[in-house]
Amino acid sequence: MITVPERWLLLVSLLLALVVSLIHPYDGFTWFLETFPVLLGLPLLLITFRRFPLTPLCYRLLFIHALILIVGAHYTYARVPLGFWMQDWFDFPRNHYDRIGHIAQGFIPAILAREILLRRSPLEPGKWLFYIVTSICLAFSAFYEMLEWWTAIAAEEASVDFLGTQGDGWDTQWDMFLALLGALASQLIFAHPHNRAIKQLQQIAQ
Repeated sequence: MITVPERWLLLVSLLLALVVSLIHPYDGFTWFLETFPVLLGLPLLLITFRRFPLTPLCYRLLFIHALILIVGAHYTYARVPLGFWMQDWFDFPRNHYDRIGHIAQGFIPAILAREILLRRSPLEPGKWLFYIVTSICLAFSAFYEMLEWWTAIAAEEASVDFLGTQGDGWDTQWDMFLALLGALASQLIFAHPHNRAIKQLQQIAQ
């Protein structure tokens, strides 16, 4: 189980990052849209912490994902300095920070989905778990693209920064493909340490 000092460190750091990102963001509406998953997910994690604590690995990854979203919310994804540095280093045609965000959109939720399924369903580590977790992440990515589409219809010009296509006609397809790659990579990299972390958490609970 995650230690009390680390729990508070992650929570305080995340709240501080949210506050700092809210100081003169590029666009307030975009800030809200991009941080909404954090604003929704953080209370849920706090409410369920005692009844269903997650593994330290999962909490750390969720913290990283939240930071990626928060940074993108402050600058908008097309204007994050890291993306411009990458553009200069690798001679990219555009700011690719949003690509990092969509890889994370598959990479990190994969561990969360995997943990919930292993602890709350009859599924065990293996091919079916791998397939179902991947499908969940890809479905979530596709649903997020539909949310962007609906937001664009409702908000029109105000949603341009939220969409962040930067003139790329294949941006939606790239987003889903990178989320898929992230989900696959996450399970291949973390499957064994994640299994050990879940086993340790279950032993502590007993």
